[in-house]
Amino acid sequence: MNVAIYGYGNLGKGVEVSILNAKDISLFGVFTRRDPSTLTTLTGAKVYPASDLNLYKKDIDVLIICGGSATDLPTMTPALAKDFNVVDSFDTHAKIPNHFENVDKSAKENGKIALISAGWDPGMFSINRLYAEAILPNGKDYTFWGRGVSQGHSDAIRRIDGVLDAKQYTVPIDSALDSVRTGEEPNLTTREKHLRECYVVAKEGADLKRIENEIKTMPNYFADYDTTVTFITKEELDLNHSGIPHGGKVIRTGKTGINNENKHVIEYSLKLDSNPEFTANVLVAVARAIYKMSLRGEVGCKTIFDLAPSDLSSKTPEELRAGLL
Repeated sequence: MNVAIYGYGNLGKGVEVSILNAKDISLFGVFTRRDPSTLTTLTGAKVYPASDLNLYKKDIDVLIICGGSATDLPTMTPALAKDFNVVDSFDTHAKIPNHFENVDKSAKENGKIALISAGWDPGMFSINRLYAEAILPNGKDYTFWGRGVSQGHSDAIRRIDGVLDAKQYTVPIDSALDSVRTGEEPNLTTREKHLRECYVVAKEGADLKRIENEIKTMPNYFADYDTTVTFITKEELDLNHSGIPHGGKVIRTGKTGINNENKHVIEYSLKLDSNPEFTANVLVAVARAIYKMSLRGEVGCKTIFDLAPSDLSSKTPEELRAGLL
């Protein structure tokens, strides 16, 4: 199958490298809204202007869209699903139903198949929440994120007047994790589940107390959390906080038995050195799945819930039964 990448930021680069390990997938090229002559790809993949994309409809089996969820994907994915089988990593949870409807309409009207919201959350965590709930219906879900960099929260800090650069880490609270793992099903508030650690480079002469107060009281980002703000130099930020690690845990606790006498805990955990590279690997796997589904004549928008596990794999059914079952 031939895959193309639309957008060449951290996620697009991750998809490019991921395809190196996929023997059944070839990279057709990278499409960019920038001047192609300004881009040098990691693997030497050819770069095309985004405006030329429709010239290659017959050459591309799946287009992996590597845009941002805030402003890019809500318009990009429905538009591109008119002419291509597409995959995206839309991760604004509350807006997924609306995004699904828009993409589904576009794909169905044009005989294409699309998959939205692939990654680790939404994505791998979503699958594990579904499996765990189905297996333990009498139970409760918990999701913990981190320790890892939140790119959206880091960007929110950088937009504060007087801030030169910043990184924000989401950190699970150990006591909350321990209480969940006992199977007692505690009711935890937002503040009781996670801390937020902020490392901030301030501009020379900036009011540090004002910046710290703006961060800690920022609604929808930090106001509901215990937040620490540490001011450091640009050199310290570059040396100690240059990566984009992340991860987290999905835990479901439940009870079985006539009198609910038996407790059970299901836990799925991720520890990622590179958030975008891992997300990219998920995108490539689901691209394989929707390509197989397209060959079977399926159309419309799908989510990770609609995929058969075997469609994600490059192995044959015989190999899967012999090696993984």
